[in-house]
Amino acid sequence: MKNILTEKNNLHPRNLHRFRYDFERLIEVCPALKTFVFINKYDSQTIDFANPKAVKMLNIAILKHFYGIFYWDIPDNYLCPPVPGRADYIHYIADLLALNNRGIIPEGNAVKVLDIGVGANCIYPIIGSNSYGWNFVGSDIDPLAVLSAEKIVANNESLAEKIEIRLQTSPTDIFKGIVMPDEVFDVSICNPPFHASFEEATKGSLRKIKNLTGNNFQKPTLNFGGQNAELWCEGGEEDFVRKMIHESALIPQKCVWFTSLISKKDHLPTIYKILKQVKVAKFQTIEMAQGQKISRIIAWTFQ
Repeated sequence: MKNILTEKNNLHPRNLHRFRYDFERLIEVCPALKTFVFINKYDSQTIDFANPKAVKMLNIAILKHFYGIFYWDIPDNYLCPPVPGRADYIHYIADLLALNNRGIIPEGNAVKVLDIGVGANCIYPIIGSNSYGWNFVGSDIDPLAVLSAEKIVANNESLAEKIEIRLQTSPTDIFKGIVMPDEVFDVSICNPPFHASFEEATKGSLRKIKNLTGNNFQKPTLNFGGQNAELWCEGGEEDFVRKMIHESALIPQKCVWFTSLISKKDHLPTIYKILKQVKVAKFQTIEMAQGQKISRIIAWTFQ
């Protein structure tokens, strides 16, 4: 059996997941993972990434091994995020914050981050608070997701004083009702619903499974899960970010940098146009690559 930990050069240089998964070490901290690990045709250890239980157990092991998270769970069918890609977003945000700090990445309690759509998994606050000591507020419109994230925070001593979870009671608002009158954030982050409809989300899941397994399915089993609000919204990613930009213009001094992931490059021209319309002071696009997938972060500031 080969156990060569090849480096993934396309991930951020500070990403702890630049090497292939060391399953032996992961099994040491999470013995239950062993059930899902097998030797593939290349004589390497792996799991079935089309199996949601295997993906969830892998996440439990990764979060325990790399981030000291001893309790992590999500409700059935909720989004189980691939940790390396989520970590990349956080590390690029750290670089962004360094621009306003003489090139030095700011760390510790003084940095306050708003995670729009924190999800049941609470993944960005976990990585950001562990990697840089930042404080987080995570918001979500789903009460069950909020309860799940709160439980993760409450059951990990390292997170309890660093992360606050808030329910967004108005599905039509993003910042209103979440950002308090006396609050100022250094940065907001968001992984918006990518798809414009349930049908589009289903097609995307079928494509993902085919890429992972080489098999065609008529009805997908979501290996990474995802509820409606996590995967799609009316108008999709483009309309969600459009709304976010317009709302950010109403609170220009409440956040130094506003940011969002953008999965589809075709959406950028429209987003750039809206940013110019609301007269941001500056904006920039940061490209990220995980495997063959290219995504990007759009960041803007009024300051």
